[in-house]
Amino acid sequence: MGKDSLKTEYLIIGSSHAGLAAADEIRMNDDASSITMVTMEDLLPYSPTVLPYIISGKVSVPQIYLRDAEYFRTQRINFVKGKAVTRVDPETREAALSDGSRIRYEKLLIATGAEPTVPRVENLGHVPFLKLRTMADVLQHLDVTPKARSAMVMGTGLVGMHAAENFVHRGMHVDVLRARARKNPRILPNYFDEECSGMIQKVFESHGVNFYLTDHAVRVAYEGGEFIVTLSSGKALRAGMLLVCTGIKPRTEFLPNSSVKVDEGILVDRKMRTSVDYIWAAGDVAQAEDFFGPSKILNAILPDAVLQGKIAGADMSGGRLDSDYVGGISMNTFNFFGNRAFSIGVNDSENGERYRIEKTISPSANVYQKMVFEGNVLVGMTAINSNLDPGIIMNLIKGRVDLEEDCPEFVGNPFNVSRRLMWKLWR
Repeated sequence: MGKDSLKTEYLIIGSSHAGLAAADEIRMNDDASSITMVTMEDLLPYSPTVLPYIISGKVSVPQIYLRDAEYFRTQRINFVKGKAVTRVDPETREAALSDGSRIRYEKLLIATGAEPTVPRVENLGHVPFLKLRTMADVLQHLDVTPKARSAMVMGTGLVGMHAAENFVHRGMHVDVLRARARKNPRILPNYFDEECSGMIQKVFESHGVNFYLTDHAVRVAYEGGEFIVTLSSGKALRAGMLLVCTGIKPRTEFLPNSSVKVDEGILVDRKMRTSVDYIWAAGDVAQAEDFFGPSKILNAILPDAVLQGKIAGADMSGGRLDSDYVGGISMNTFNFFGNRAFSIGVNDSENGERYRIEKTISPSANVYQKMVFEGNVLVGMTAINSNLDPGIIMNLIKGRVDLEEDCPEFVGNPFNVSRRLMWKLWR
């Protein structure tokens, strides 16, 4: 171990929700051992989920931080910022940092999150497009956005749709397009079914947003301060700014040829243990159990990051929790132009042999509600402008509550019945 080496009992790579939840749990169970947390950004911990709200002006930069400097002092956590981990060696239990220093650890949590993917579109890598995943990206947005009168959003997920709405509120002309061909093209494909996403799209179109979903981008150019995107149909779109948000992938580049098993993300068990002793993973980087089946999935949502971090931290420090990780359940909420949508669990299956679907739709009121049942158990719900509490619905799904006696009433009046059922469960 060289002069630039540090030794710590617990090393946490990453400082967002999963890493912080783990640190809290470790310190609760182990008041004496050393904890070191490393982040590549030269900032206090913050949540990437709030970045779109900084651009929209709903949140100011000082409001985004999850912990202050006093937290690290009182919890006796060595917070190392502005240094990326470039390599982890499981055999020597050592991590190398971007400044050449090294950290020896006894136990390691990888909570590095995810990074944006860049689609394979000709010349895209040679133009100054925008991303939205870090604070540096936000600062670039704040510099460019006020000067632009038009924008193209390449990507139809939550980040892209949030951005499109924000650009509309700024009085900009907005085009939304895909980066690749898709068999059944629609917006928000990983969150809402075709009918629901179609209703959301109509709201955006009523506010002037143009969608190019059957076409996809094939080439990008940047000339005279203007982006030119050529679509598969040959049509060329022009705008003053281009935001690319076509997906994310776990940050695992520091594990080349490692004994830590990686598939789409780092594979973990129900205690967030990896394939290597003394190494855990949690949050967006972890590929964990699926609640609905035997496979392992990435479930990049904030509640899961916190839960996985807590479970990992408890296991690392010898603590006990009520249960291990029961599996990932997707849960997403989306507020747009004064409307609210959410999707939880199974939301895109019309498989009549396995699932029973109950729908309530009122297009004129922009109301949509879809319940998915497996037998008498609720396994998914999708809604627009529903008065239901997503947290209660999540607990009904997670609890595998048998609705045999209550099912007809639940379908007709889910608000009252769901609250009554949760009251019984909590008593």
